[in-house]
Amino acid sequence: MLRDTIKAAQVEAMKAGDKPRLAAVRLILAKLKDKDIELRTASSTPDDDVVVVDVLQKMAKQRRESITMYEQGGRQELADVEKSELAVIESFLPAQMSEDEVKAAIAAIIAETGAEGMKDMGKVVGALKAKHGSQLDMGKASGLVKAALG
Repeated sequence: MLRDTIKAAQVEAMKAGDKPRLAAVRLILAKLKDKDIELRTASSTPDDDVVVVDVLQKMAKQRRESITMYEQGGRQELADVEKSELAVIESFLPAQMSEDEVKAAIAAIIAETGAEGMKDMGKVVGALKAKHGSQLDMGKASGLVKAALG
C-alpha cells in the first residue's frame, strides 16, 4: 500500500538525517491524517490508495501554483523549497502519462462514448478521470479534451 511506503520513507529520512525530505514526508502524512478524519463521517470510503493518490495530487497541484506565484513575485528561495517538496510528493505518485498518451486516451474515450462537441465534455472528462485519474493532471487533461471536442 502507498501509505506504508510513505511511512517507510519517513523512517528512512529520519535515519539519513535528510531534514527537507523528512519535512515533506511529514506534511504528506499530516494531510493524509486530515483526510482520514474527514472520511470518518463519509457514508462510503474509497480504497486507501485512491485516497492517498488524491491527496498527493492535490498537494502537487498546490505546490505547482505556489512555485509559479513565488517566481513571479521574485521569491526564488521560497520557490526552491516548494520545488523540493513537489519532488518528494511526485516520487510517491504513480507514473504520469505523457501528453501524447493522454491525447490517445481522450481519442479512445471519445470514440467509445460517441461524444460530439462541447455538450459531451463532462461525459468524456468523467470517463477519463475514472480510467486514468491517478496518472494525469486533470487540469491539463480538460484543456486537451476541450481541444479534441472543439
